[in-house]
Amino acid sequence: MRAIRVDAFGAPDVLQVVELPTPEPQEGEALVRHTAIGVNFVDTQHRAGAPYSMILPFIPGTEAAGIVAAVGPAVTGVQVGDRVAYAGVMPGVYAECAAVPADRLVPVPEGLDMRMAAAALLQGTTAHYLSHSAYPLQPGDTALVHAAAGGVGRLLVQLAKQRGASVIAVASNQAKARIARADGAEHTIVASASGFAAEVRRLTNGRGVDVVYDSVGQATFEESLAALRARGLLVAYGQASGAVPPFDIVQLAGFNRPPGNGSLFITWSSNADYTATREELLWRARDVFDGMLNGTLRVEIAETFALSEAAAAHRLLESRTVIGKLILIP
Repeated sequence: MRAIRVDAFGAPDVLQVVELPTPEPQEGEALVRHTAIGVNFVDTQHRAGAPYSMILPFIPGTEAAGIVAAVGPAVTGVQVGDRVAYAGVMPGVYAECAAVPADRLVPVPEGLDMRMAAAALLQGTTAHYLSHSAYPLQPGDTALVHAAAGGVGRLLVQLAKQRGASVIAVASNQAKARIARADGAEHTIVASASGFAAEVRRLTNGRGVDVVYDSVGQATFEESLAALRARGLLVAYGQASGAVPPFDIVQLAGFNRPPGNGSLFITWSSNADYTATREELLWRARDVFDGMLNGTLRVEIAETFALSEAAAAHRLLESRTVIGKLILIP
């Protein structure tokens, strides 16, 4: 099979096409022949070697959709010919085929394009656990969503609105702010990294928000804390600007911030921990796919690339100009 392999960390050009033996599914695994592969920002971080370092050499990627081509011993629940998708099983995804633990495969319903399944599963289940579980939004809550025009951000805004919350969206430019408003955000703040906490306070009449969903990391951490109400929660789920440095836990008391901004909570959340059981994985995937089919969740594919063009896809994604998902077609 053809695959994309990283032999050394670096720029997109380290993504090289190689020929490898097609894997044999082992016990509990299914061989999936990919029809579409989702490209995610974390893939670029794995390729670059920071802030996440993989063991070299490796085949990058975090999600795909395809057809079950073979099953190993002791596999139940899937069979040859099934339309499936998976996310978070890595490395080994940027390839024509992958042997995947069968209990991580989710069915793709008839009527849903396989490219859309590959575009939505990882970001959709992430937005789902953020809005339903990490901080279960309720009517009357106010949420601050960073990178609101990004893949997770757009789905998170939509799901937050469906749960009755008000959304303040942070975007890096006016065009992206317009997208966040179209997805349902009541307020938008244009800020590349800093300068948003004071505006959040103004928009909430000095109270602050109940929850901040932050995928940016180092550049937004301090102001994300300052934007919270007393006993508010910062849900960190990414570090696009770099890792947050060590900090004094006393910062959560808010002694150096205005009144009403203390006793704060922080959690680092991971998709793997919120899809740890098959039941939870299927619940989140089903909600996302059903929402796409009935039109309550909008997902856009910006551009498709051949598998051999993975480096071009990474360059486009890192330019931060793309709106919508990038897909590789094996």
